[in-house]
Amino acid sequence: MELILKNDVQNLGFKDDVVSVKNGYGRNFLIPQGHAILATSSAKKVLAENLKQKAHKEQKVVDDAKKTAEALKALEIKLTVKAGGEKLFGSVSNIDIAQALENAGHAIDRKFITSGLIKRLGKYNATVRLHRDVIVELPYEIVAEKL
Repeated sequence: MELILKNDVQNLGFKDDVVSVKNGYGRNFLIPQGHAILATSSAKKVLAENLKQKAHKEQKVVDDAKKTAEALKALEIKLTVKAGGEKLFGSVSNIDIAQALENAGHAIDRKFITSGLIKRLGKYNATVRLHRDVIVELPYEIVAEKL
């Protein structure tokens, strides 16, 4: 079954991509949830026209994302957490990284940050997707809170 995605879908594709999925996944999840529409010939023509009009606007968005990426690469993020030895009391996730970026002046939604759950002190990398073409590796360090 061919579908046109209306939203970004994790592990499947980005908005306005034409994807091929199994019938059940398309009929029972993607279409009812509003994530996709059927890729009929007329829908493909409308999509082609919309993509042509979006191409110019998209370039400005990509340029902004690249500027943000350069600013993120220059940041040094240190997360201070409570720890006993090397182990943390709790864990550090993409929510904490998003909050640290917010404090540094970069509002990035947590769903675009991939880091996993960290339960030890040390240096780690998070992946930040600013745009489908702009993905940044963000180094950060987890340090123990001084008492």
